[in-house]
Amino acid sequence: MIESCTKKRMLLGITFLGGLTVLALIIESHWTNSSSKLYIDNYENNSSCISGEEYEVISECHPCTAFEIASESIDVCVHARYKEVLKCKSGETITRRNEAQSETEEEEETAQEKRLRLAKKYLQEIEEEEKDRAEFEEGAVAQRLREEYLEEKGRLKKTIAINYVGHNELITLRCKEHKSSITCICLSSDGNILYSGSKDGSLVKWSVKDKKKLKAIRGNRGKQNPGMKSIQCLAISTDGRFLVVGESGCKDIKVFSGDTINHIKDLKGHRGLVSGLVFRKNTHTLYSASEDKSVKVWNLDDMAYVESLFGHQNAITSIDALSRERAITSGGYDGTVRIWKIVEESQLIFNASSVGSSIDAVKLINEENFFTGGDDGQLCLWGCLKKKPLCSISQAHGIDETNGQPMWISSIATLLNTDLVASGSRNGTIKLWHCSENFRSLNLLFEVKLTGFINALAFTPDGNHLIAGIGKEHRNGSWWQISEAMNSIVIIPLVHKQKTNK
Repeated sequence: MIESCTKKRMLLGITFLGGLTVLALIIESHWTNSSSKLYIDNYENNSSCISGEEYEVISECHPCTAFEIASESIDVCVHARYKEVLKCKSGETITRRNEAQSETEEEEETAQEKRLRLAKKYLQEIEEEEKDRAEFEEGAVAQRLREEYLEEKGRLKKTIAINYVGHNELITLRCKEHKSSITCICLSSDGNILYSGSKDGSLVKWSVKDKKKLKAIRGNRGKQNPGMKSIQCLAISTDGRFLVVGESGCKDIKVFSGDTINHIKDLKGHRGLVSGLVFRKNTHTLYSASEDKSVKVWNLDDMAYVESLFGHQNAITSIDALSRERAITSGGYDGTVRIWKIVEESQLIFNASSVGSSIDAVKLINEENFFTGGDDGQLCLWGCLKKKPLCSISQAHGIDETNGQPMWISSIATLLNTDLVASGSRNGTIKLWHCSENFRSLNLLFEVKLTGFINALAFTPDGNHLIAGIGKEHRNGSWWQISEAMNSIVIIPLVHKQKTNK
């Protein structure tokens, strides 16, 4: 596109150059062939025209640009030198030249040469302009490739969290299909479509932009209206083609069309309930976690099982993955987080600092750092190269006044490849945190107060909204119930000081 544009401009410049040359030739021919125009080389020694008549000075012409010459009368200026144009009473027009000037005349630039020089200069300016534009676009492509490379290596980090200062009015989405607590949500890669699952087995597709329900599948209503029971987890592929669901009614993974949410196939293989699902970014490779303590790898292009991964000593509670051929899982009461290096057929093990506590949630913020939370109330920030947390916030959501125990962390969301993270608890509070530059500390930005259990959280990819799934009960049980809470989706418009590149 750039080369084509440059060639067109050069052709126009060449045409312009040719036009100037022709004009120069016409002017030269006109003056050399005209018998009524004469040159007097030593005008100091001549005080009259050839006819002997007296003359008068009409104008004094200084060197001018090619464009000025082209626009002036030929009778006024011929060669863009310092001259006087004389007019005799008989009507003859005589251009007289100074003798000293005529001696250096051959060394001076002619009008034709000047026209050619200016045309060449114009073409050179066009060429430089197009070159600069090409370099800018090449720079943008290089920047994009650099970001993709850093993202793949887990080293890309955009510093944006410090700009977030609060939120605007909350937007609540409710529908008749969700009669019980929301347990899980997932967003399309562009952030325009939201899927939500509930304890009553209902599955709903929402438009985030229009804030309305698009499609829905009712949950189990008995023998006459069979359907899914409690939905435990959801995941959507990057291209939006496949939506996968894990539910308590069976041990299978249900595959739906992301567009129509029509059922496609059941993937069988787990011996326990499916507790976590995630797609590897930009692929149809699916990782599933189960209460049977295993992780399984699936290829949805062929709807086929690939392999199983073992190591956890307790039911797996959460799973996540990004671009690498790796998955990360939390093992609940076995107190470990494991990174599964699938190609290398190995795993990294990270042990929780609190003995006897359950790790209920794990979430990657990039390929090298991740967060965990659980029933000990700690929000921990980890690095893949260290076995202990880089930073931890004890009692991140406070203490339960009724029993003196820390408030459980029930959900975590991260804005990918940035320094922004959100955590939710059973007391209805969502906290947004800023990670320090070297991922060594966490600073609280602000809180969002809601009513109910924060069972699920997700940032839109542009970072403008945080979406929460709210329920009257915890997603994994019925230990408490908040009667005044509404089973709903809450969209939180975030406010930041300036527009950032996210």
